[in-house]
Amino acid sequence: MSNYVFPARTENSDIELGTTLQPKFGPDGLLPCITTDHVTNEVLMFAFMNAESFALTLRSGKATYWSRSRNKLWTKGEESGNVQLVKEVLTDCDQDVIQIKVENVGGVACHNGYKSCFYRKLVEGANPDDAESLKLEFASRRVVDPAALYKKK
Repeated sequence: MSNYVFPARTENSDIELGTTLQPKFGPDGLLPCITTDHVTNEVLMFAFMNAESFALTLRSGKATYWSRSRNKLWTKGEESGNVQLVKEVLTDCDQDVIQIKVENVGGVACHNGYKSCFYRKLVEGANPDDAESLKLEFASRRVVDPAALYKKK
């Protein structure tokens, strides 16, 4: 059981129109988090938070997530130095998704060296009935070589 307790969820009217944070973590204990630039509103990344990482984010002011692939907490920038300083926390209408607006220190949110993790787009004319047409093209340029950010352990 988590040592990080958020207010219990109450009636829909309180959840949807009230003034108390009542986040709905999924059956896996995770809460989807959309991270955007606090000035431009550009989507930088999508990740999950559990109760502990959400509490740490609120307490420290630095974006902290739960890595499903590594099964551990990680504070953005702990290896790369590209910290995300939280400027605002928003929740959707039924409080099962959050958005954090951050100052993207270092200008790189993606581990591949891009400003945003969303650096590719589906080509025009892609057709789900034609697998060969489902191609991606780059929508932005790499800011930094990831080898310069992450040191081999």
